[in-house]
Amino acid sequence: MSAPLPPQALRKRRRRRSRKGRRRGVHLLPHLFTTGNLFFGFFAIVHSSLGNFDRAAAGIVLAAVFDILDGRVARLAGSTSRFGSEYDSIADTVSFGVAPALLAYWGGNLQALGRTGLAMAFIYTACAALRLARFNVSPGRYKGHFQGLPSPAAAGMIATTQWCVGLLRENGIAFQAPELMVGLGAASLGLLMVSAIPYWSGKEVDVRHPFGSLVLVILVLAVVVQEPMAALFVFCLLYVLAGPVEWAWRRVSGRPLTETPAEPVEEAT
Repeated sequence: MSAPLPPQALRKRRRRRSRKGRRRGVHLLPHLFTTGNLFFGFFAIVHSSLGNFDRAAAGIVLAAVFDILDGRVARLAGSTSRFGSEYDSIADTVSFGVAPALLAYWGGNLQALGRTGLAMAFIYTACAALRLARFNVSPGRYKGHFQGLPSPAAAGMIATTQWCVGLLRENGIAFQAPELMVGLGAASLGLLMVSAIPYWSGKEVDVRHPFGSLVLVILVLAVVVQEPMAALFVFCLLYVLAGPVEWAWRRVSGRPLTETPAEPVEEAT
């Protein structure tokens, strides 16, 4: 029979157990945000099939919010993991690959185009899945930039377009985008996702100076509060267009972006 531990050793053991419990809770938090992302993607799919297109758009936007939060929380807590990365990709495929395609298909009346409409919606979904798979293998070629349009931004473009159309109808403007325009728009967003066009990532923004960050947040909120749906639509549209415009300007002016060093490729054994 072993001798009982002295009181000091017992206190140390309790502290270690307490810290281990807190670490587990911190590591679990990003997965909860990822689950929130997945839930709102599922929510958007359900409401698209029910014809509640504005609610479906809201679900996609909320999924994007949770997607941003899970990455930030994981980095702040130092709890990034391979499991979390894979789980996040699966959730993103549902929320930003399947849900927006269904919203475009049903909300944009693409079924009227028959197989062509189905193909256009599927191009978006397939490109989103390819974009996410490529990101898992290689985050990007250029420093501070994504390679191709990020899938949350593409999904946000579809969701806020639906909101904008609903806003026009609420103000007495009967607007219905032609089905072919909707289909080509969705397919174009898909192709932008798998393109090599660099898009600003925003990851190099220095958040250690809270005053500047606070001023930026206040300015953005001041614009959004005026008319949230229209403001978010404009923000998404400007971001989608910014990539090709910057890419063309850099090619013409001869000012290439800084490339990140290539990682060595491991040979299979």
